Amino acid sequence: MQDLSKLVLTIVRPLVTKPDEVKLEINESKDFFEYNLTVAPEDIGRIIGKQGRVAKAIRTIVYSVRTEGPKKVRLNIVDGK
Repeated sequence: MQDLSKLVLTIVRPLVTKPDEVKLEINESKDFFEYNLTVAPEDIGRIIGKQGRVAKAIRTIVYSVRTEGPKKVRLNIVDGK
């Protein structure tokens, strides 16, 4: 799962104005590996994009990565307030 974390950070950091404030937390539940992405409040719009297109593109890439076992990956974009 370390590779997936690096992938998400590699995609997100160039998109934001404050790459030092990008944080990624991983929570494991029964059915999912939940990746909670937190960015600076002024960068949240850059990550979501117009009509959610950027967020959808990021999720498409992340969800295409195969994981071991039956658990799926879920990417949540959290407001960094």
